[in-house]
Amino acid sequence: MVETATTATDRLRALGLELPALGFGASPHFVNHKAVDSSIYISGQLPYRDGVLLGQGIVGRDVDVPAARGFARQTALNALAIAADAVGDLDRVRVVQMLVFVASTPDLGEQSRVADAASDLLVEVLGENGRHARTAIGVAGLPRNSPVEIQMVCTAV
Repeated sequence: MVETATTATDRLRALGLELPALGFGASPHFVNHKAVDSSIYISGQLPYRDGVLLGQGIVGRDVDVPAARGFARQTALNALAIAADAVGDLDRVRVVQMLVFVASTPDLGEQSRVADAASDLLVEVLGENGRHARTAIGVAGLPRNSPVEIQMVCTAV
């Protein structure tokens, strides 16, 4: 069903998803995105849904990899909502780079598997415009004790 959808918006709907409303994780200390020339820098996003942080803890200790993958997918969806707002329409978003932070135990070694869930979502929704350069790294901790944080750089097509 997703393959036959012609636009990013159609593919998002075919996945049974919708872009979340903006305002989740709002902060007086930074903006959700900043445009510089043709690049849009998306601030680090957390796995919020309907204003609630979906999980907390360290992957490999408090959170298992499948749950962390779900958090990464939601976080990517949140970043897509901001990108769509920044460029005016989801169908105009092209992801250039994604940086995925995974709060994890030092021996986990599966940060890229967690990040794959976010990457998969971007490609499922945006097609070729969702293919991106990526870094996935393990960190000791993240804001609000979130297991995952994602930062993106996008452009408009």
